[in-house]
Amino acid sequence: MAIAALPRRAAKPPAATLVEHLSELRSRIVKVVVALAVGGAIGFVLYTPVLELLLRPYCDVKGGSDCALIVTDPLESFSIRLKLSAYIGLLLALPVVLWQLWRFVTPGLNPNERRYAVPFVATSMALFGFGAALALWTFPKTLEFFASIGGDRLELFYTPSNYIGLLVMMMLIFGLGFEFPVLLVALQAARVLHWQKLASWRRFAYVGIFVVDAVITPSGDPVTLLAMAVPMCLFYEGAILVGRLVLDRRAEA
Repeated sequence: MAIAALPRRAAKPPAATLVEHLSELRSRIVKVVVALAVGGAIGFVLYTPVLELLLRPYCDVKGGSDCALIVTDPLESFSIRLKLSAYIGLLLALPVVLWQLWRFVTPGLNPNERRYAVPFVATSMALFGFGAALALWTFPKTLEFFASIGGDRLELFYTPSNYIGLLVMMMLIFGLGFEFPVLLVALQAARVLHWQKLASWRRFAYVGIFVVDAVITPSGDPVTLLAMAVPMCLFYEGAILVGRLVLDRRAEA
């Protein structure tokens, strides 16, 4: 009795898969570049109101409307507008960048990882925005602290590059620092850490948070230190609660 040979499935050439992968990567990068360009153009238009928003801490310290920045370089007016437009463009294009990154890595994730990815990305963006807003809110106290150290005989005048550079750096450090609980939850979800271990490290973690924050904050004043360290300690406790109440129960289920 003749047995019909089963049709063999044609193997896909590895080169074709690699070419398709690189083609998709190129498409994602092009979309990200376009989003950054569009965001930068919008930022160039929104330069004036955004600059007014960033100058509010300086105006609060000066105690009046005469809080203009001092330009000492003929090209600084143009360069600071380009820099601020780039910052705004990156902020506006961030959802597109994260979405393209998500679409690129999705095929390599299993269903469980896909389920966790969206909450992680959403939480990361929310915490980063909260950290940046907190840095902007505490910045007047930072300026007042530096002014008090210098004494009453010093008049506060800043250049755009120094002022905006310091403010953006603080917003970036606060935003990235507030990603700390997301990292802890991700390590617990990956079974690298356990909430009981984090709880046993609580005292050392608090000391480490204050020490690291004192080093990485560009201002170094106590107000900025407390504004960053206290929420991070609360986030540490929140990560323990998430691991205990959410991740452990899902693992048992």
